[in-house]
Amino acid sequence: MARPAQSVSIDAAAYAGYLRTVSGRLRVDLAWENLRAFLPTKAQGRALDVGCGTGEIAVRLAELGFRVGALDSDQGMLAETQRAVAEAGLQASVSVVRSNAEELSNRFSSASFDVIICHNLLEFTDRPFEILQAIERLLARSDEAVASIIVRNRAGEVLSAAIRAGDLAMTEDNLTAAKVRGKLADQLMSVFTPAELRAMLADARLEVVAEYGVRVFTDYLPEQLVNDSAGYSRLLALEQKLGKQPEFAAIARYTQVIARPPGTCARLQDKRDEQH
Repeated sequence: MARPAQSVSIDAAAYAGYLRTVSGRLRVDLAWENLRAFLPTKAQGRALDVGCGTGEIAVRLAELGFRVGALDSDQGMLAETQRAVAEAGLQASVSVVRSNAEELSNRFSSASFDVIICHNLLEFTDRPFEILQAIERLLARSDEAVASIIVRNRAGEVLSAAIRAGDLAMTEDNLTAAKVRGKLADQLMSVFTPAELRAMLADARLEVVAEYGVRVFTDYLPEQLVNDSAGYSRLLALEQKLGKQPEFAAIARYTQVIARPPGTCARLQDKRDEQH
């Protein structure tokens, strides 16, 4: 899971522990499975995880053969990433970079990466559009280059307040609030509707090729059901099915979008037409 572009108080070890819970594992596994189908067929390219957190996605990309830049502003999170990379024996494949996400344009050259990850970072910055612009600039001009972006879904925050917290006042506030307060980070975070995210991507000249809901119903279940590790495979499979269906994705806790550089979708369609 991504880390914020600005300073936020999240204990890295505690966060790593959270990602070992059923809810945390689902967040990472669902995002990964949604992304995998769109990864370049030749995995010897370059990838960048913007706000890498504790390094789960960076490690998985490196295991496939990518050379990965793992970028985060928090030293504690980067230490967790380095530990995970070392445990996997992937030190030669993952470069850890301490930097603020808003410095992307100054850090890397244009068209440097075949894959860019930006998971749960845009809600922590006041300049999400600028980060999306930087991602568009840094993506390789290739038909297989891809970016994965995840944000908090407004509908998910509304339902979480109503069903899990049982707080009707918070539920009403979350219907229109520009920001909500998170549990792990004692800070207000932006929320987005899927339409708002699509509009930002279009303005940043990134073409959406797929959209998913991440954690459609798990966040609204009683704790004892969520933490039943024995039923994890079934839970994951059901979440995957529902997350692909727009009517269910609309109420998920997070929205994940897979996007490509400008013109890529048209070129891919032309290739398909030529094959037929």
